[in-house]
Amino acid sequence: MSKALTLAGALVALAAAALAATLVGSGPKAATASSHREAPLIAEDPSADLTDVYAFRSPDKQNTVTLIANVIPGEDPAAGPNWFTFSPSARYNLKVDTNGDVKPDVIYRFSFQTKTGPFFLGDTAQPFTVTRIKGGKTTVVARGTTPPNNIGPRSTPNYRQLAAKGVVSLNGGGLAFAGQRDDGFFGDIGAIFDLVAIRKGTGNMGGGKDFFAGYAVHTFAVQVPIADLNAKSSTIGVWASVDRRKVTTRGSVTRSSGAWTQVDRLGNPLVNEVIIPTGLKDRWNALQPWSESQFARYYRTPILAAVINKLYKLGAPETNRDDLVAVLLTGVPKLNYTGSKLADVLRLNLSVPVTASPKRLGVLAGDNQGWPNGRRLGDDVIDIAEQAVGGFLKGTKLPLGDGVDRDDRALLPAFPYQADPRSGFENSKGE
Repeated sequence: MSKALTLAGALVALAAAALAATLVGSGPKAATASSHREAPLIAEDPSADLTDVYAFRSPDKQNTVTLIANVIPGEDPAAGPNWFTFSPSARYNLKVDTNGDVKPDVIYRFSFQTKTGPFFLGDTAQPFTVTRIKGGKTTVVARGTTPPNNIGPRSTPNYRQLAAKGVVSLNGGGLAFAGQRDDGFFGDIGAIFDLVAIRKGTGNMGGGKDFFAGYAVHTFAVQVPIADLNAKSSTIGVWASVDRRKVTTRGSVTRSSGAWTQVDRLGNPLVNEVIIPTGLKDRWNALQPWSESQFARYYRTPILAAVINKLYKLGAPETNRDDLVAVLLTGVPKLNYTGSKLADVLRLNLSVPVTASPKRLGVLAGDNQGWPNGRRLGDDVIDIAEQAVGGFLKGTKLPLGDGVDRDDRALLPAFPYQADPRSGFENSKGE
């Protein structure tokens, strides 16, 4: 079986699960595409809520890999007077497994401070520190300050120049960035959650509405030389996590104390939303990826596949889903396989060359880069899923989609790639 066929077959499982999730409606109801507000407890802690993780070879610096994680779903740029910021009491981690044991061999950890703003306004420019943990050694590799949020032309004029200052050099080579960005995830979530509605035809001719247009996230990211990772079999496993102190005491002064504990994690998109049952979502967030074997039955026999078959009679396999296990938990043989140990991490084969002209449908369009071999910012996960469920691999190539083919903002040509956020003054969502 070809790599493309193997990957696309596995995506059928992901598509069935994602589509079914829109019907059963478990968990929080707001903005649950990708990993926005995916579990009850983390939905109450937006500054620690991971929305998306991306890992890809840098298109303009192909000897480097870019790792991106976003937090704070649904940021309205006009949300003053304190706006959205990273939490100074949290640790934000980008973790990399380089030898297939699904334990982090390299961690890039971001920590932030918050300054007092003028008048009645908050200060969104936050000093930050990047620490690399590798081989038992902890080293501060960068310091910087986030650009301010894009408030408006009076507060933040020449925003592109301000944002560029958020990119800092890593000691030993590479770059880091932290700050507000446009939410790069795109999709007609308003229609999808209305019982998988399509606004125009079969969705392949446009007509969709990008739910996340005009919204922002907070990004922490690094770009590092591939050679520095020294990856076994050229494949790395990537995930993000956020930690908080175990005890928080609120009052006139809020204090955090005790040991650090993980409150959120994210590797592949959609896993916690549509595979893990609602009653286990918070537990899943608190565990490490190498504990995934205790959830294996939800991958091998996903109840969501049975739901989608009952409603739409698509014939999605309901049992023995070894394809789903391979794509999400072990990697695909001869592409990004990291071993038999089950773990939800984003696997990226760094030896796969950068696609000169990336195709938004990835595997279904003959472009084997992109999720689940890492994840690029332009991967159209929703359309890939809908077309796979529609029978693409069975010869029924239905032109299905949500009518949204790309983000509303053009990507930047260089790191950190995600577009600048819209300004609060512009208020693109206002009527």
